[in-house]
Amino acid sequence: MSSTRMIKTNGVELFVREAGQGPLVVLCHGWPELSYSWRHQIPALAAAGFHVVAPDMRGYGQSAAPPDVAAYSIFDTVGDVVGLVQALGETKAMVVGHDWGAPVAWHAALFRPDIFTAVAGLSVPPPFRGRGKPLDLLRQGGVTNFYWQYFQTPGVAEAELERDVARTMRIVLGGRGLADPTAAMFVQEGKGFLGHAGADEPLPGWLSEADLAYFTEAFRKSGFRGGLNWYRNIDRNWELTAPWQDAQIHQPSLFIAGSKDAVITGLIGAKRVNELERVLPNLKRKLILEGAGHWVQQERPDEVNAALLTFLKESAP
Repeated sequence: MSSTRMIKTNGVELFVREAGQGPLVVLCHGWPELSYSWRHQIPALAAAGFHVVAPDMRGYGQSAAPPDVAAYSIFDTVGDVVGLVQALGETKAMVVGHDWGAPVAWHAALFRPDIFTAVAGLSVPPPFRGRGKPLDLLRQGGVTNFYWQYFQTPGVAEAELERDVARTMRIVLGGRGLADPTAAMFVQEGKGFLGHAGADEPLPGWLSEADLAYFTEAFRKSGFRGGLNWYRNIDRNWELTAPWQDAQIHQPSLFIAGSKDAVITGLIGAKRVNELERVLPNLKRKLILEGAGHWVQQERPDEVNAALLTFLKESAP
């Protein structure tokens, strides 16, 4: 049975879900999600002999949401996870991340190999630090309507997403979501981020009305600014990670994604998935789940859990 509590770390308070005893595993969610996104993994990992901790990441749910955009850099978010391990009285942990949580997990392993002994990333490949700031490169390539760009100006995306939170969450989580890159990842003029989809489609089998209601209520209370501020640090993160240009992650690693996830099917994503070993020389497995979309640990929990358990048991310190 999992429990919840608040833990002070890195100058903020994080709400965490926690279960089990044994080697520590930290689960980092993405956008727009919560620790609840790991509801299928927490009991399975705990039952297998792990101490599982899943925070609402900073800016989300019941965790602290600093008002300053600059408080959401990769150093801040990784710092939260480092502090969480210490607050739990541990010196070692294995870290798993999905969506935005994946860059946190990858960079935690990159920055602190003394703490994070193994790393798994879901949906988002490990960091390939490019030749310039990501947003600059988009503009130079003639792209002006990518969703990252739409999310940059404080207040714009917030106003759209918060206008009807139930509709927002139904479209983003339950609709086509990130399964259709042409629809979801490029914002049509005047239509906003949600303009591509209606909210009247039935939910997929993996997402219940009760699940959706939980996410909706949480984002009604917190708003979307905290999560969107992560996107507003994309260029800054590129600047901050200059010392790790071309660095590799040498710990045991695992990558899992859905075959229909736009993050890995686009030109850049597909190339990165094909070149994982450049960054992950100790990659144990690359699992692409046929037919799965972006919310892979919720969509295909049995397969994700099986892969995680095999990996974590082999990699436990």
